[in-house]
Amino acid sequence: MTSRPALHRYRFTTVWDLPAPPRRVYDVLSDPRTYPVWWPEIREVRQLDEHTGAMRFRSLLPYELHVTAHEARQDPAAGVLEARLTGDLEGSTRWTVTSRGDGAAVAVFDEDVEVRKPLMRRLALPGRPAFRINHALMMRSGMTGLTRYLAVCDVLCIGLDQ
Repeated sequence: MTSRPALHRYRFTTVWDLPAPPRRVYDVLSDPRTYPVWWPEIREVRQLDEHTGAMRFRSLLPYELHVTAHEARQDPAAGVLEARLTGDLEGSTRWTVTSRGDGAAVAVFDEDVEVRKPLMRRLALPGRPAFRINHALMMRSGMTGLTRYLAVCDVLCIGLDQ
């Protein structure tokens, strides 16, 4: 990745422990079109072509971010999903889904982005702590939403198997 100004650059790593098999978690994460169903802050996902989608999201702070996500790697055997982002955020994201040893999954989300949204750039110094908290709240909500989504699927799938 190219060198990014420290003031506008954010690197995050978030770990989600999820009560579902890694392959199921990977399958859900590999279809971003479902994200608005289980992740409230992701307001819209539009598929632009086979490997590209437009996303709109908003967390606690009163601003929306618009990005275009370009698939960079989809590797089910390794449990890895990578995307390049352009738009209000430019950089990369990576999901790595593995087993935690008891049949459940650990999903690690790594993000390395530069903020391009003009308002966020102007507020970079005083707003940085709030932007980091905003991101943490969004990620916590995503983990909660995915956990619920997987549980609902368990109930529906059990009912269909009988």
